[in-house]
Parts: sequence; C-alpha cells; structure tokens
Amino acid sequence: MLPKKENLEDLQSDDPAPPQYDGNYNDDLCVECPPHTTERRLVYRIDLHVLPFLCVMYLLAFLDRVNIANANVFGLSKELHIQAGNKYNAALVIFFVPYILFEIPSNILLKKFKPRIWLSSCMFAFGLITTCQGLVQSYSGLLTTRFFLGLAETGMFPGAFYLIGMWYRRYEAQRRYTFFFSSTTLAGAFGGLLASAIGKMDGMRGYRGWRWIFILEGTLTCVVSIFFYFLLPNFPEQAKWLREDERAFIRARLQQDQGKSALERPITLRDVGRVFKDPKIIVGGFMYFGLIVPAYGYAYFSPGIIQSYGYSPIQTQLHSVPPWAAAFGFAMTIAWFSDRFKHRFVFAILPICVCISGFAILIAVHNHRSVQYGALFLVAMGAYTAMPVIVCWFNMNLGGHHRRAVGTAWQVGFGNIGGIIAVYAFLAKDAPRYIPGYSICIAFVSLSALSCLIYFIMCMWQNRSRDRNATDLSLTDYEKTELGDMSPDYRYLL
Repeated sequence: MLPKKENLEDLQSDDPAPPQYDGNYNDDLCVECPPHTTERRLVYRIDLHVLPFLCVMYLLAFLDRVNIANANVFGLSKELHIQAGNKYNAALVIFFVPYILFEIPSNILLKKFKPRIWLSSCMFAFGLITTCQGLVQSYSGLLTTRFFLGLAETGMFPGAFYLIGMWYRRYEAQRRYTFFFSSTTLAGAFGGLLASAIGKMDGMRGYRGWRWIFILEGTLTCVVSIFFYFLLPNFPEQAKWLREDERAFIRARLQQDQGKSALERPITLRDVGRVFKDPKIIVGGFMYFGLIVPAYGYAYFSPGIIQSYGYSPIQTQLHSVPPWAAAFGFAMTIAWFSDRFKHRFVFAILPICVCISGFAILIAVHNHRSVQYGALFLVAMGAYTAMPVIVCWFNMNLGGHHRRAVGTAWQVGFGNIGGIIAVYAFLAKDAPRYIPGYSICIAFVSLSALSCLIYFIMCMWQNRSRDRNATDLSLTDYEKTELGDMSPDYRYLL
C-alpha cells in the first residue's frame, strides 16, 4: 500500500482531459495525464533533462577527488618528498574532514538557492581547486588544496541524490540512482585512460606528468560548470521546460507515491532534530558507512595494487579500466532486476556477497597475478553495485523535502567517515599484500550487510503495524505532510 492517492483535479483546471494510458506503464497510477502526452514520454523527458547533466557533474567531481591515486603513480609522492611514513595517507584523509561536516548544511543551502545555482557553483569551485592542486610546491600546499577540495565537493553527492529522489517514483528510481552512481565507475575507467594519455606529457613546459593530470582535469571541470549553470535541473515545481499541466501531473504522481513534498517551507533546526528521532535514520547511515571503506579503499589504492603486479605506470593505468567497466555493467543489471521486482533488500545483499568473496580471494591468494587481478573485479563490482541500491532504498523511503534533504545528507556524511578508515587501512608498510586492509574491508562490508538486515526488519515491522492499525482520520493533510514517511498512510519499500 502506498501513500493516500489523490486526483490531479485538485491541481489542474475544472475540466481535465480523460486519462491516457501507455501500455502497462501507469496502470497503477490514479492521476490523469495531460492529453497531449503520456506518462512514459514525460518520464523519458525527465531522464534527458536530469540524469545526463548530473552524471557528468558527478563523474568530474569523483574524477577530481580520486585522480590523486593516478597522479601518485606518476611521481607525486616522490617530487613532494612524502614517500616516508603516512604523509600520502594524511593528504587523502584531510579531504574528508569538511566533506563529512558540511553535508547537511549543503543540502539546506541547495534547497534555498535552487539546485542549478548551488551545484554549478560548487562544481566551478572544486574544478579551480583541482587545477591549483597541480601547481603546489610543498606538502603543506597539497594538504591545503585537499581540504578545500573536500569543502567544495561536499554538496555534490547528497545534493544529486536528493534531487533525483524528488523527480521519480520509488519503483522507477533504482535504475536512475544506479546510472547516476555509476558515474563513479565511469570516472574510474575514464580516469585511468585519461591519466595514461596525460602522463605522456611528462616534462612539457617544465611540469611533471602528475601535475598535468590535475591541471587539465580541473580546467575541464571549470569550463563545464559554466555551461551547467544554465543546464542543471531544479526541482519539479521549478522546472521551466515543463508546461504547467505537465508540472501538475508530475507533482500528483509523486504525491501519490511519496506524499506531499512541502517544498515551499524552509528547513529548520527543529526539522533536523525530528529526523534523528527515527532510529531507521541511524541504521541507514551504517548501511552506507560499511561500504564506503572498501569503495574508497579500491578507488584510492587499486592503481598501486595493480602496479605491484609488475606493470609499468602506463600499463597500470590501462589495467585499472576493466574492473570499473565490469562494475558498471553489473550495477545496471542489478538495478534493472531491483526495479522489475520492486524490491531492494535481496539486491543489496547479493553484491555485498560478491564484494566479500573478492576480498577473501585477495587475502588467501598470493603470487598469482591473474587470480588477484580477477578478485579486484569482484571487489569493484560488489561495492559499487551495492552502494547505489542502499542509497536509493534509504532515500526513496524518506517522505517529503525535509526528511529527504536531512536524511540524504546524513547518510552520505556519516558514511564518508569510512573514507578516513579506508585511507589508513592500506598503509605502505603492508604493501603489496595489504592483509590488514583487506581484513578491515571484509569486517565493514559485513557491518553493512547486518545493517541492511536490521533496516529491512524495521521497515517490514512498521508496514505490518500500520496495516493492523486503523488510519488516524483525525490527521489533517498538513500534518501528514509534516510527518512525511512517518505518516500512518505511508508504506516502506522493502
């Protein structure tokens, strides 16, 4: 059972056109589509206006975040004299300090300034900082640029997930979430190819190859951000590329599926406090937290692991591409089945098991390059497939702008504490086997699986409890809107 259904007649003219049906696409939808189009065509238009731009934006953000691993292969640590001790790890971890602390404020500002303005501004900022990263002359300069890079990127991931969740119904969201999240896998593949090409510029104009990686990729981000100021989407209520009757239909279909959004009311500190009274919010943070450790462990250290197999710097970059490509294909396949069966839990646990099996092979098998390289495929496929399922499952179960804005930022912000753990899990003294790092990753992936099970049980118990109890007819529509998914009419997706 979904939130209480309403007709589009409340939002349109007094003489609405008869509903149009598009095969089986909207047979369960009790709102009327504008006569000049169909729901399928509208969703396709939304896909074209929302997903491509957000995917490119996050591809560039993730590329600027993890290209330090590619730069390190081309001599960053050697030129800045940070090979001794854990200085390189400290440069990685300082990124996460502002990135974690400012997730919730960023989503509040995104709602205040509109997504198009806030996201494009953040995008220009982190592109400029990445370019500066290629000009640093000391370890302190590297730390400074990494800190401000984390601050500039803090709004990218939760903001995009928040925005996507406000455009799609829950049963059609997983493929979109996964396609967007797979920007990270495409960034990993694209980053390896790009770094292998840029690395050949070593010595040009007196700059080493690792500097050109930062300079060119940062400049690309800045240029794209200028265009994205005009191209990035806003919320459905603010979309100027839709007709008024189309906006009304989209609002109605989302309201039927998720309840009213309350876009017009600003988010207050009291709203933030109320969100954290729900224990499912805390569990949702641990679901993501457990997977961040292997995900960042792979993103930051897989080039070094592959290089330890005896490849040259260029061959290392090229060999880093196939696991990311395999992760993209596996993630989209799982997402399709998840939407097809309207279920999330099983499709989160399955890739988690794949990820654990990859780490188990890396711990058990040594001196067999092909098997170890194959295990990296399993790690990438498992971690980068489970993460979008978990994020989509959690965020699409949050009703209304207030709970979704805060909940999304909390999950991503708290989860990224795992990035700090990942950075110190893979230390230079443990190379090339990294037994402690692989063991830590298995433990945290198992934590994510346990958290998914707890979240599944909590959602199922609340659904059954609401089914048993009569609907509270004394609640007004405003009160139900304020409650979001805590409304007695709401049913969680399992």
